[in-house]
Amino acid sequence: MKILNGETRMKYKHTFSEAKTFHKYGVDITKYDFSLEDCNLVYESTEDGHFEEFYSDVSTYIWFIIEGIGTYVIDDEKVAVEEKDVVVVPPKHRIHYFGKMKMILITTPPFNEKYEHHVRDVNKSENPYK
Repeated sequence: MKILNGETRMKYKHTFSEAKTFHKYGVDITKYDFSLEDCNLVYESTEDGHFEEFYSDVSTYIWFIIEGIGTYVIDDEKVAVEEKDVVVVPPKHRIHYFGKMKMILITTPPFNEKYEHHVRDVNKSENPYK
């Protein structure tokens, strides 16, 4: 939201340069701040995978694979993915993944660190692509 002439207006465009980028467990993450109550969106890029097994108490994670191939491990089930696939993981399901991919992640409700739980660091030797 922004204020123009004393009026609150919705911001329609969000640029990559305005977003916050950081690195976490093998993934470059760019978080766009929409300040929405029902969802948020991040761009993710990885050369090898996400080497943390984690879960959320409340958020559903929805990944759209833009490019690449990989394997998601959801509650120990291996799910092979490729570009244009969508992966949907409801709350309270453990997640990590391997592969070289570019993805969009939508979380609903929005990601909140207090609801995400670290299960374990994933050993890189588990990566089936190396």
